Amino acid sequence: MTTTPSDRGVSLGMPQLPAPAYPDDVRARLETDAREVIARYPDSRSALLPLLHLVQAEEGHVTRTGMQFCADVLGLTTAEVTAVATFYSMYRRRPSGDYQVGVCTNTLCAVMGGDAIFEELQEHLGVGNGETTDDGKVTLEHIECNAACDFAPVVMVNWEFFDNQDPQSAKRLVDDLRAGRPVSPTRGAPLCTFKETARILAGFPDERDGAVDATGSAGPASLAGLQLAKGETAPARVVHPRGEASQDTPPHDPSPAEHLSSHDAPQDTSASDPAHPAGPTAEEGE
Repeated sequence: MTTTPSDRGVSLGMPQLPAPAYPDDVRARLETDAREVIARYPDSRSALLPLLHLVQAEEGHVTRTGMQFCADVLGLTTAEVTAVATFYSMYRRRPSGDYQVGVCTNTLCAVMGGDAIFEELQEHLGVGNGETTDDGKVTLEHIECNAACDFAPVVMVNWEFFDNQDPQSAKRLVDDLRAGRPVSPTRGAPLCTFKETARILAGFPDERDGAVDATGSAGPASLAGLQLAKGETAPARVVHPRGEASQDTPPHDPSPAEHLSSHDAPQDTSASDPAHPAGPTAEEGE
């Protein structure tokens, strides 16, 4: 019996057909928006990132049609546009849900419970990393650091913060999203759909009532370094190693020689310990 290359799962590398065009009314609307975006930049090529968000807002992901549109209005090749669209993880290359649920599994969030949250959500939703629920509501993914370590573990929905989560609260969150119940981030702007988020990221105003006024600030732990850099001091707080009994020492204003933690004492480095300089042990190539 003979088999064809396609039967054997072999691709002959045939070129794809040209991307289908947007309907005339959609293209006219996108061209109007694109001109507004391009006008913000002295070099039109610089508008590629927001334009990719713009076409993502149209279909919920960056399609071949969207990339062809970006190439046409910017005078680029589709290869140049594709290289950018495939480099940044915020551009989706396949259909995704109304709500992108990202669980931080970077170091601190992971050890604080991020890994457990992600595993529970995969089982609860019946999807894997980067997959979407059957109802098209939720796409689950693990993501890198959200720069919110003092709120760990953190879950983000369409880039809005849901802080201090645990497996149970995360499951309630996705259940509410799928059921259409109101969901409010712990800080930041009110939640909107992924398409609406993409249009905002393209640089168009968020016209929802109160959305612009809603802000989310860093927590006290994140701001400690900034306060010290400004010359501000806070009451000293010594963190004792695990297993060591703490002493009831009242807070006081630290002197310049004191440290805010028992774990940040100077270490032996080439700068502080000339007897043990740091550096390469051999010249390059040896």
